Amino acid sequence: MKKFLQQTALAAGLMAVGFGVHAQTITLKVHHFLGPQSIQHTTMLGDWCKNIAKDSNNRLQCQIFPAMQLGGTPPQLYDQAKDGVADVVWTVAGYSAGRFAKTQVFELPFTMTNAAATSRAAWDFVQKHAMDEHKDVKLLAVHVHGPGVIFTRDKQVTKMEDFKGMKMRAPTANVTKMLAKMGATPVGMPVPQVPEALSKGVIDGAVIPYEVAPGLKVHELTKFSAETDKSFPALYTTVFVVPMNKAKYESLPADLKAVIDKNSGREFSAFLGGTQEGNDVPGRKVFANTKTQTISVIPPSELARWKKATDEQDNEWVDAMNKRGLNGGAMLKDAQDLIKQYTK
Repeated sequence: MKKFLQQTALAAGLMAVGFGVHAQTITLKVHHFLGPQSIQHTTMLGDWCKNIAKDSNNRLQCQIFPAMQLGGTPPQLYDQAKDGVADVVWTVAGYSAGRFAKTQVFELPFTMTNAAATSRAAWDFVQKHAMDEHKDVKLLAVHVHGPGVIFTRDKQVTKMEDFKGMKMRAPTANVTKMLAKMGATPVGMPVPQVPEALSKGVIDGAVIPYEVAPGLKVHELTKFSAETDKSFPALYTTVFVVPMNKAKYESLPADLKAVIDKNSGREFSAFLGGTQEGNDVPGRKVFANTKTQTISVIPPSELARWKKATDEQDNEWVDAMNKRGLNGGAMLKDAQDLIKQYTK
């Protein structure tokens, strides 16, 4: 009887230990470069954190650090996920110039239709063609923002010639090339630097989506907004990625890995892209309601000129892929076909 009680107590103790380990709360450090009021913080990453908490019975939690609170600069975010400074980050792929050339095919001019469809296409494309660019992390999502808009301080853009001599902020190398082909002088910088650059006259304008512009006070720092006609594909977009530290993911028990897997991939990518583009609507209202702001729409006839001026950029991307021993033409067609497949 005594031996039986000892065995029972031992088994109960082991079960208690096992339960304690199993029920342990794991808090993920999530890092990004925008402010705590941004939709990226409150909804895009915020909802993801709520979903993994719900699906894990609160065993997975998040602590979200906005505005680079864990230190470093936006171009360092991807490596922060790789190196474990943060567990998960949200960042622009193109802030690391040349590192994600295959992933960034969706930034080529006049490629994007809408952000949700293009984000689904981007996820599928990366899974097929570009996972080597993300081999050091657990990739959770790839997405794009809504149509880029041209904001300028003192000169309205209505035709391609208006870009000549203007110093325009560009987010990535692909957009830098596009602006140069249209006659502008591109100035590369992460989006948090835009307000100071505009206020000090370092740049004459910037290309960014409506969604993020009010938070950067762009409506107060510029006088003109130029949209592209909606019958045309977007002038440009930017590719974002959500990498997770691989060691952190691998350290999770199987059921919590399954929670992360459930909340990553194609539909998470589409949610991020669609949510960001959806916020273009209230963002645009801020500009429409600003008395000192003039909004113009670039018509299809003028956009056809812009497209002709930048079409060569597609060929340059294909050539760059071919030089790597890849079939650049087939890859570009695959990206375009995937967008068509998902665009409704």
